[in-house]
Amino acid sequence: MKLKNHKALTKRVKITKTGKILRRRAGQSHFNSRDSGKITRKKRRDISFSKVYLPSIKTLIPRI
Repeated sequence: MKLKNHKALTKRVKITKTGKILRRRAGQSHFNSRDSGKITRKKRRDISFSKVYLPSIKTLIPRI
């Protein structure tokens, strides 16, 4: 049987060439003007998942 990816997760994560799994930081859609400049700059970057979540992510996306 063919292995299938979890489509909702594959749309939300990005896998780098070295194998890191990156996600977007939460709270970027609106109400950004009240945040300080430091927070606004932090929101532009992707962050990696904690190591606790990696086994469950690898089961949902088998082709990593």
